[in-house]
Amino acid sequence: MSIVLLLARLVLAVVFLVAGVGKLLDLKGSQQAMRDFSLPDFLAAPLGIVLPLAELAVAVALIPTASAWWGAIGALVLLLLFIVGITYNLTLGRKPDCHCFGVFYSSAIGRSTLIRNLVLAVIAGLIVGFGPNTPELSMVAWIGDLNLAEGIGLIFGIIVVALLVGESWLLMEMLRQIGKLTIRLEAVESGSTATETSEDWIGLPEGEDAPDFALPDLNGDLVTLGSLLERGEPVMLVFSSPTCGPCQAMMPDLGEWMQEYGDRITFAVISQGSADLNRTKATEYGIAPVLLQRDREVAEAYQVRATPSAVIIRTDGSIHCEVAEGEDAIRDLIKDETTNIKLQKPKNLPTHNVLGQPNETIFAPIGGPAPNVTLPDLDGNMVQLSDFLGKPTLMIFWSPSCGYCQDMLPTLKAWEARPPKGAPQLFIVSNGTVTENRKQGIRSTVLIDEDFAIGDLFGARGTPMGLIIDENGIVTDKPVAGADAIFDLANATAKKYAKMKPKPATV
Repeated sequence: MSIVLLLARLVLAVVFLVAGVGKLLDLKGSQQAMRDFSLPDFLAAPLGIVLPLAELAVAVALIPTASAWWGAIGALVLLLLFIVGITYNLTLGRKPDCHCFGVFYSSAIGRSTLIRNLVLAVIAGLIVGFGPNTPELSMVAWIGDLNLAEGIGLIFGIIVVALLVGESWLLMEMLRQIGKLTIRLEAVESGSTATETSEDWIGLPEGEDAPDFALPDLNGDLVTLGSLLERGEPVMLVFSSPTCGPCQAMMPDLGEWMQEYGDRITFAVISQGSADLNRTKATEYGIAPVLLQRDREVAEAYQVRATPSAVIIRTDGSIHCEVAEGEDAIRDLIKDETTNIKLQKPKNLPTHNVLGQPNETIFAPIGGPAPNVTLPDLDGNMVQLSDFLGKPTLMIFWSPSCGYCQDMLPTLKAWEARPPKGAPQLFIVSNGTVTENRKQGIRSTVLIDEDFAIGDLFGARGTPMGLIIDENGIVTDKPVAGADAIFDLANATAKKYAKMKPKPATV
């Protein structure tokens, strides 16, 4: 039992040492965390300083045998207070940043935070339960009794264990990233999104409408998601906190990113706390706008787990990617997305919709008229989507190099040869060369879009994907992915229109 108690003290001492040092290095953050946990200002300020000192005192007391029991009592009291505070806020539906380890780590409280503190409380309770006079090994005495060879062996063993832990972590991280990359490549080929195939997806699903918000900036002016999208550029929301050490360390880089990429991405920082608390860093590094949420309501709407994190919203108001967590992931996201064709405005954008009206948005609105796409067919003739008005149209996004398209090709040809009654006409948008597309042997209209820019207009992120545009040029829904879903959509449309006469288009 002595070894068990020794290990228990060691675990608690390390945890409280890291927590105390982390908070001391960010006292303002520690004080703000107290305010976020609903403490009044006159208590938050002194307790934000007292807490890390108390944690360090507990860590020190746990080391000598003589004071270990009292150190365990102090740890248990602090942990119980943490548990009460976390439970109270979670009960109210609030999830403030815990600031548990100060500059080293900060995230919103949740079930995992509560469980961690409960486990530590059980460990502290174990030590307290054995009483102050229980014979146990002293950390100091045990190390002091080692001879030279044993001391060297201990140091060597610690180094080996540390290297093994680090190596294991790197290996697991590499395997996780390779797994995610493989899943995403498969998703692109199958026309599905990462949310359909990966359990590692963080945040809202790609393609889902981004939650709207109206938040005050540092001057008190309300800013909405719609106003950010008015520039016609993708919007990157960066979730930060003035009590988050890694967030504050990222501020210089964030200012540089805004300067370098501000012509391609509209940045907005979503933080919390008072305007004064956020203004210093924002002003120093030219970061704007900084929007203030009351608690974590916007972060929760976007399913953001920790700070700093970022997500990109496309110009049509839909989620473009999973949430990037941490400075390195945010930097990689910016580099990837600024060179990604999906974020660039497609060339030769249709300025009017199929009804001849000016486009209100470059992206196809669900329930609204489709952009009047104009592309060359295999003979070089320019074909417009408006030429297909009067009958429902199945727009299929295709690629001769897509294996899933080739698997679908025989069924597509059979469907073309014997279309059901009421079948929609086909409007196939494909990349690749004219020669490659001629070899496909498709009878229907095939239009060439080398850059796949038109697919992006309609929310198609892969091939094969398809959507229905009704007889009046109205986009009925988001595109579906895969052969089965496309033919289900085509047959459902045929069944619907077999029972009715197509209505003439209204111009």
